[in-house]
Amino acid sequence: MPETVTLVVNGVSVEMPAGSMVSAAILKTGTHAFRRSATGEPRGPLCGMGICFECRVVINGEPHCRSCQTVCRDGMDVRTDG
Repeated sequence: MPETVTLVVNGVSVEMPAGSMVSAAILKTGTHAFRRSATGEPRGPLCGMGICFECRVVINGEPHCRSCQTVCRDGMDVRTDG
């Protein structure tokens, strides 16, 4: 297994240690708003264990993925709505 993987977050290439969560890669880009609430408020990870669903992002075109529960993979395309 490679020691690092490279993924793209909102058009920015990010290198992460293998086994890292997508939420960590997003935060590494300086992004803090992962999505917007129905009223437009910025939302980000709260629980960090997949219960609150505040960390949902689009991964490889699939919406509503919990970034705190998804392991980074080489070539992933991650989009936030922040």
